[in-house]
Amino acid sequence: MAADMKYRDLVREIALGEYGFITTKEAVAAGVPAVELRKLAARGALVHVAYGIYRVADAPGSPFDQFAEALLRAGEGAYLRGDSVMALFGLADVNPRKIRVVAPKRTRAKMPAFIEVAAAPPGETPSLTHYEGLLAMRVADAILDCRGRIERERLLDAARDARKEGLVTRAEYAKLQCELRKPGLRGPAEGTAS
Repeated sequence: MAADMKYRDLVREIALGEYGFITTKEAVAAGVPAVELRKLAARGALVHVAYGIYRVADAPGSPFDQFAEALLRAGEGAYLRGDSVMALFGLADVNPRKIRVVAPKRTRAKMPAFIEVAAAPPGETPSLTHYEGLLAMRVADAILDCRGRIERERLLDAARDARKEGLVTRAEYAKLQCELRKPGLRGPAEGTAS
């Protein structure tokens, strides 16, 4: 029983730093055998989310939980893209129906309806960073990624708000202004399909 409590405490400590989630890989790296996760789930201390992913049953919720889950489900190296990055910060008032994630490796697992996983476009090497502990495109790249799907004025507003919040540098803001004001760039509300 003492070993069970030790494992439970260790798993909980790790998971609470990761939006309540822990993977089998993280647990094993911390010295918790994979079988112990299954035992903790059977006792109600953990919830089995997907293959190799668990969540502490009573973990406090946050606005970032679904983003964290989407990244875990998509696999190692996955990152948030476009409007999902903007949604992290409430930019352009976006509220995407699906969390858009790019996975460097093919993902065969069935995803819940709120997650959209795509392969990285050939030749794309976005600048990545961590926001709230979540791997994502940089905000400036995410705003540009939304051209043609979100109206230009909303993207310009997002760039302005991102600059005010310190999410983009002066140089990135200047580039955003230039790129978003280029002639011919139109959004869905202006009659072009994406």
